[in-house]
Amino acid sequence: MRRLGLWLALWLLAWPAAWADGMEAVACAPRIVSAQAARSADGARPVQGWERVTLPDRWGRRWPGYSGTVWYRIDWERADCAPAALGLGIDGIGSAGEVFINEDLLWRDASLAEPLSRSWNVPRWWLLPASTLRAGTNTVWVRVVSVAALSSGLVGTLRLGDAADVARAQEQAQWRQRTVYFVNAVLAGMAAALFLLVWGLRRQARAYGWFALMSLCWLAYLSTYLADTPWPFADSLDRARASLVALVGYVLCACLFTFRFGAQRLRWAERALWLLAALGAAAAWWAPQGAESAWFAAIWRGAMAVFLLNGLQFQWHAWRPGRGVAQRLLALCWLVLVAVALFTLGLVPDVWHVARNWAALSGIATIVLVMLLLGGQLAQQMRSAERFQRELEARVAEARAELAHAVAREHAQALDNAKLQERMQIAHDLHDGLGGSLVRGMALLEQAGGQLPGERVLSLLKTLRDDLRQVIDHGSSAGATVPATPVQWAAPLRHRVTRILDEMGVASEWRIAAQWRGPVEEGGCPSALQCLLLTRLVEEALSNVIKHSQARRVCVECALPLPGVFVVRVEDDGQGFDVAAVQRAGLSVGMRSMAARAERMGAVFQVASSAGGTAVSVVLRMLPGRPGSEHAESGASPFQQSASSY
Repeated sequence: MRRLGLWLALWLLAWPAAWADGMEAVACAPRIVSAQAARSADGARPVQGWERVTLPDRWGRRWPGYSGTVWYRIDWERADCAPAALGLGIDGIGSAGEVFINEDLLWRDASLAEPLSRSWNVPRWWLLPASTLRAGTNTVWVRVVSVAALSSGLVGTLRLGDAADVARAQEQAQWRQRTVYFVNAVLAGMAAALFLLVWGLRRQARAYGWFALMSLCWLAYLSTYLADTPWPFADSLDRARASLVALVGYVLCACLFTFRFGAQRLRWAERALWLLAALGAAAAWWAPQGAESAWFAAIWRGAMAVFLLNGLQFQWHAWRPGRGVAQRLLALCWLVLVAVALFTLGLVPDVWHVARNWAALSGIATIVLVMLLLGGQLAQQMRSAERFQRELEARVAEARAELAHAVAREHAQALDNAKLQERMQIAHDLHDGLGGSLVRGMALLEQAGGQLPGERVLSLLKTLRDDLRQVIDHGSSAGATVPATPVQWAAPLRHRVTRILDEMGVASEWRIAAQWRGPVEEGGCPSALQCLLLTRLVEEALSNVIKHSQARRVCVECALPLPGVFVVRVEDDGQGFDVAAVQRAGLSVGMRSMAARAERMGAVFQVASSAGGTAVSVVLRMLPGRPGSEHAESGASPFQQSASSY
């Protein structure tokens, strides 16, 4: 208690001294005696027409619709105890101007004619030269040039006093009027660039696109506060019009962003917004001359009213049951902006500085919060995409393992099928080749009527050996080549068969074309496999002649009547048979074999028989560019095709 009493006593002793110092500082500060304003028709300092004003001043309330030059005269007294260094500060001049201390020029804007410089929100201060100041009363002259539709007059606070105090006050004004808006503009530009990129990559996420456009419009609107020249516009009014159009665009994009973010389907409201935005932009750009100020104020208040309604309706939407945290955070953000809009709606255009500061601060908070919300959504979507990708990779790996197992199983089946096909191929080759030779040999023995000489038996055995070698050598067409001519193709068969036919007393005639019409690739001759199949087919036909026909004459014809067409015909003069009856009864294995081989080649197989003889013909169309045309359609190997044919 004793220590507390001591501190209280010291404070009571020091307080009068501090109070006295404060009173002395106030007494030594410059004192403004009067502030007057007068219009000037030619820009020169007027002599008459001065009226008392209260600073800050907007001349639109005193002289409605006036555009031009107004001079301000501020008389002030300098005390004898005034600080040695005095400063003068002005927060804003609407729109351009110049400042004099007594009769000396302190500062002048770059342009005092259209296009006017824009000093309405640029705080400045000057150190008053001691040589210019007088004892007693001094005068500050401020010339202001502006248009009626803009902030016209000495709109900012004027400060006179100690230079250090004025400098500190102007630094604070610089923060309020410039820095806050610059930070706001930088954030808006960053948000626009970032979310335009995101929207370009994800066109279905329209909320990102509308927020990017909203940020761009806000950046354009802020440029009217930061720019100190009307460029690129022709005059100050055009810039003001562009500023209002940017504001209308900002409100439109903000509403549409809200609808998309909150998943609201308000088509009638969107149509109304587009209509109001079009009307507002048109009214801002083509406002009647002389009435711009009233029209601009109405458009501004209308835009704020729409923004206010959007924020209020989203409160009702976001706080309903089942809504997410992100929507409620955006609702809180809009609630802050609604409060700012309600606060500033009645201030503009009367209170110049308050509304701007609150709007800029709330704009920064809005951009940061919405960027965080959208960034959080994007991060959540990316995590979901990564989780889905991991699940997909696991499923793909599982499907791949199952597919590998199935492929292995099918491969094993294919091997088994290949073995079976190989056996079937060998069986058919044995039947058509070696089997035919055995049939011809048996027929020769039956017709001999007695025991054959050893030379004849040895000849038959050699024939069988040759046929067996042919089966072994031509079991596959993999290494086979096309004979150089049709004669060379038919020569081995002719050699084997003619000898047997001669021994049986059957006359044979061979009509073989001398040359092919071209290479396999051009469709001028059959492929190697087709030559082998045709050989087997002719062998089977001749075996049937020897075994069943009792013919005395056989004719084998091989011709190329047309380009790409190869005809093989075997004709005898035997007893013939009923083709349809044999096919219905399924008695002829040889006929089925020949038909299957023709089908493999894509050829047309025909059998015609009567009491006067039998004719077997095969018509093969040789297609260009398809050396293995019998396999091209299915992509199967010769053995696979053979298996499918039997």
